[in-house]
Amino acid sequence: MLRDDPQNKSQATPPAHSGAAGQLRALGWSEYFADQATSASLSQTPPVRIIQVHRNTLHIQGVDLDMIIQGLQGVTVGDWLLFDADAPRNSQLLSRKSLIKRRAPGHDRKEQLIAANLDTAFIVTSCNNDFSLARLERYVAMAHEAGVTPVIVLSKIDLATKARAFAEQAQSISPQISVVCLDARSPEAISLLSPWCQAGQTVAFLGSSGVGKSTLTNSLAGNEAIATQDVRASDHKGRHTTTGRQLHILPSRCAVLDTPGMREIQLTDVSIGLEETFADLHALQQNCRFNDCAHNTEPGCAVQAAIASGAIDVPRLQRWLKLVAEDAENTKFLANRKLRDRAKNKP
Repeated sequence: MLRDDPQNKSQATPPAHSGAAGQLRALGWSEYFADQATSASLSQTPPVRIIQVHRNTLHIQGVDLDMIIQGLQGVTVGDWLLFDADAPRNSQLLSRKSLIKRRAPGHDRKEQLIAANLDTAFIVTSCNNDFSLARLERYVAMAHEAGVTPVIVLSKIDLATKARAFAEQAQSISPQISVVCLDARSPEAISLLSPWCQAGQTVAFLGSSGVGKSTLTNSLAGNEAIATQDVRASDHKGRHTTTGRQLHILPSRCAVLDTPGMREIQLTDVSIGLEETFADLHALQQNCRFNDCAHNTEPGCAVQAAIASGAIDVPRLQRWLKLVAEDAENTKFLANRKLRDRAKNKP
């Protein structure tokens, strides 16, 4: 995070170009980021947002600026930089207000940054064989951990015969989470999602391939700029279309992130997110006799008592215990990996 200058902090406003404030707001600029810089730093190194990350380059946008620069380590789509045009590699990464990440697929268990500075995560799934309560819980936990508002979006209701049953299952995750049922190609989809897509907001569509994420982005944008494909009739699964994460600025001045489908969602560093997603089970275990209770055969286990009385759903409990164990293992592994990497890089 950049140092604040108390005398100049109140003057940390966008460059005085015509429409500059509007351009930055459409990109998601807010007081949270302005408070990290001084007016002097903003004029010398204007704020830009990373709208796409390529293998060795970044696509950035700012006030009257849209260009490709060399890549930087440790950044992701949605990040804000104070851009140094003379030495792009010296551009400063601003502190994030949210970050969604996962343990990357593969055996080396690297940490993968998905997106930064989101306000809302639309977790999209279809009302067909793609629907998975366990996968939805993973996405919700990721969003809660990042401080991002999760909204579950059930798509393809026009092809479903029991859309209400899917909605009831999704709502069972938490009564506090909004569940929206829609046909991604219908004009009604725009009005259903509009409460979260106001000017200055950044939203993302997350979910499996082919559930309608790109179609929803096109609907919000009012065009067909993003390629889409129909669902396969053989197994009701969507076809993969989006190949990279990219921010799109909508006419409403909302920034929307379309993402490729993620087949594997391995959790890491989401202990708080799991507490929020499974708040009832987390509260219940506080009544166990032992702090390290495994909720198996230990005496005085409040969780086992709740199972015996039929007060909790056993499959949901099993999913929770699995996620808690997975998160603990991945978090420990990645923390040790970071320590080893730091030791290697010491002079």
